[in-house]
Amino acid sequence: MKRQARWAGQFYEADPKTLRERIEWAFTHRLGPGEIPKPSPERVRQSIGFVAPHAGYVYSGPVAAHTYARIAKEGKPDTFILIGPNHTGLGAAVAVWTEGAWETPLGEAPVDEELAAEIVKNSRFAKPDTTAHKEEHSLEVQIPFLQYLFSEVTIVPITVMYQAPETSKDLAKAITEAVKKLGRDVTIIASSDMSHYEPHEIAVRKDREALEKITSMDPEGLYKIVIEKDISMCGYGPVMTLLYYAKENGGEGAEVLKYATSGDVTGERAWVVGYAAVRVY
Repeated sequence: MKRQARWAGQFYEADPKTLRERIEWAFTHRLGPGEIPKPSPERVRQSIGFVAPHAGYVYSGPVAAHTYARIAKEGKPDTFILIGPNHTGLGAAVAVWTEGAWETPLGEAPVDEELAAEIVKNSRFAKPDTTAHKEEHSLEVQIPFLQYLFSEVTIVPITVMYQAPETSKDLAKAITEAVKKLGRDVTIIASSDMSHYEPHEIAVRKDREALEKITSMDPEGLYKIVIEKDISMCGYGPVMTLLYYAKENGGEGAEVLKYATSGDVTGERAWVVGYAAVRVY
């Protein structure tokens, strides 16, 4: 089954040439890494996974570019496991797209069907489900960045609607077992924006607290602070999954590659959304 690009022309450009130009704009933006990365021809495996934002490229693209610049440096793994929140409320609590390919203006990204099926088999919550993905943007917007860097990328797309420690822990364990059984070299990309629609100063303060839990490799602490401080971070479940996975697989730490708000991009600071690029190693 092929998933057509749902958000081309809205979150990012629909024309391949202008989309490539937009991605290059993100890399060279004053809030971006500052240069267009040259992907390593050899795999240099140093990171377990990353956090990347998922707003329109004109807003979050420069921050996301920090994640993808680092991915370029390490070369291409066998499979990118993309985990994002479910914004639509449709489909399974944990929904895995298990077959076919995802299409963007830059081409098709085939699904690692064997790995996807193994993850589902090992999880109490994950189900094969396409409904959750059809209108969801959080994973789709990651793929053009990957396709810009590498001629072909293989993916496993997973959305998480039920964001709780038990779900994230279960999914992390299922991924660990599947990866070990199949001997896959994978990189996880957890898709999340940070605070939504807060004044810039408040968003920065709240997001700093959440990021502190992430860099401390503390998934339970992240969950607790998001709930207690009412931090409107939309993908804390996917990020917790990445942290649990890292803890199971020799993870040593995490670093914030870049943080900014939409106000840093547009100059409008009364009502912003926060974006973070984080590396877990």
